[in-house]
Amino acid sequence: MTALTGTIDIWFEKLGIAIHDIQKSFSVFGFEVYFYGVIIAAGVLAGLFVATRVAKKTGQDPENYLEMVIFCIIFGVIGARLYYVIFAWDDFKNDLLQVFNIRGGGLAIYGAVIAGVLTAVIYCKKKKLNTLLVLDTACCGLITGQMLGRWSNFVNMEAFGGYTEAFTAMRLNTAKLTANMFSGYTGPIITADGVDYIQVHPTFLYESLWSLGVLLLLLFMTKRKKFDGQIFLLYLIGYGLGRFWIEGLRTDQLKIGHTNLAVSQLLSGVLVIAGIAVLVIMLRKAKAKAALAAEGAAADAAGDAESVPGEAVSSAETAAAETVSPAEPETPENTPPEA
Repeated sequence: MTALTGTIDIWFEKLGIAIHDIQKSFSVFGFEVYFYGVIIAAGVLAGLFVATRVAKKTGQDPENYLEMVIFCIIFGVIGARLYYVIFAWDDFKNDLLQVFNIRGGGLAIYGAVIAGVLTAVIYCKKKKLNTLLVLDTACCGLITGQMLGRWSNFVNMEAFGGYTEAFTAMRLNTAKLTANMFSGYTGPIITADGVDYIQVHPTFLYESLWSLGVLLLLLFMTKRKKFDGQIFLLYLIGYGLGRFWIEGLRTDQLKIGHTNLAVSQLLSGVLVIAGIAVLVIMLRKAKAKAALAAEGAAADAAGDAESVPGEAVSSAETAAAETVSPAEPETPENTPPEA
């Protein structure tokens, strides 16, 4: 869309931050490059960097992640698109070719996560790798990519929440938004300097900061985990909690059929509950296993201690037997010849 010279497009009034004439793309040799894609690519590279660093510190081969990420990106994009199309089918059923128009928008992060995890599991099976250890490592890179990737929504002026008067409130120039972008907005239109704005929750910012907190938690717990798979479970719980809250603020939710149930919010709730249940069970098993190992070690130590006196007595008896040995009996060979 045409930029409005000198106009504030994104305005955090209470924070004193104003961004003028935001552009969504730039041209390279006549080819239009979208900032959305650039930011997503930067998130992938940053996530790969974090994952390979964690892999090195945990004794894994980083090369496995360099190869695996290629497959995860391909199938992740497909999964993200399928997830979106399935739950926004009314927008595509009359024009099926639009399903393949990814440049027109419509990717869902949960679809990418599901497809990426399945791809990683299959890759591990083929390569005979420790699947749970790989998921523990990969999710550190995944949450890094999600943290940075949310800023692509910022430059696109999309995926925001409802009206708010909080200090984080973000104003968006309505002239830069399509009808679909703020169709769910029910708050007032605010006019300032002749420009109409909607004032909303910057949910992209909330999720980015939340993801940063989850990343720090995962990195902290990596060397303190009790079993393989624990970090991945913490990712599901941590990200799921944040997404459940944030999804409830958004105005562009994907719904289940014609109900008012937000699919990503429902999925987040399921992941959190299931993740906590599995985590508790696995921690109990790990604790019981550690207790059995400790008992076994104590029994072995006690057995070693008891065997020492017995060995000493046995050694003394053997030495005495060797010292006081009976005289050799006479044999025919030893008998003197008869005269």
